[in-house]
Amino acid sequence: MAAVVYALDQVSKLLVVEFLEHEEPLTVVPGALVLTVIRNAGAAFSIGTGMTIVFTVIALGVVVAIVRTARQLRSLPWAITLGLLLGGALGNLTDRVFRSPAPFQGHVVDFIQVFPVTRFPVFNLADSGIVCGGVLAVFLAWRGYQIDGTRQTDEPAEDSAQDRTQNHAEGEADTQAGEPAGERADG
Repeated sequence: MAAVVYALDQVSKLLVVEFLEHEEPLTVVPGALVLTVIRNAGAAFSIGTGMTIVFTVIALGVVVAIVRTARQLRSLPWAITLGLLLGGALGNLTDRVFRSPAPFQGHVVDFIQVFPVTRFPVFNLADSGIVCGGVLAVFLAWRGYQIDGTRQTDEPAEDSAQDRTQNHAEGEADTQAGEPAGERADG
C-alpha cells in the first residue's frame, strides 16, 4: 500500500510539474475540481511556511515510527492504514528533501483543488493518503481493532452455546433432585 501511494504521488507530481506548472489552472469539473500547481513550504493549509526544516524532521520521525510499528502488524486493516500513512509521509518527505529551493528545505508540490469557490486548500495525493490513513486509524481504534490482529471490546464476553447448554442441564438436574437451581453444595 505504501509503495502504491508513494508511486502515484510521485508520478502525479512529476506530470503536474512538467505540464501544468506556470500554466493557468486546469478546470477538470467546473465548480468541483481544478488542477492548480502551488509550492507549499509549510504544513497542511500552508501553516508554518517558515518552518520547512522542522516539518522535514517531523516527517522523518513519522516514517521511523510507522516502520517500527509495522513489525507488530498482524492485521490487514491496520496494514492498509499504516501503508496509506507511510506512502503519504514518504511522498511529501521526498519533496522536502529533494525539491527546490534547497535540500531538506524543499517545497511540497500541491495541485488538487476541490470546490474552488469555498477556498478549500490545495493538496496532493500524499496528503490524501495521510488523511485517509488517519481517518481509518481513528475508525479502527474506535472499533477496538488492534495492530496485532486482536480486537478489544468493552462488552463482557457472552457465554458460549456449550456453557449455556451445560448450565441449563445442571439447572434441570438440580430441580429434579428437589433443590432449587444453583443451590447445590457442589455447584
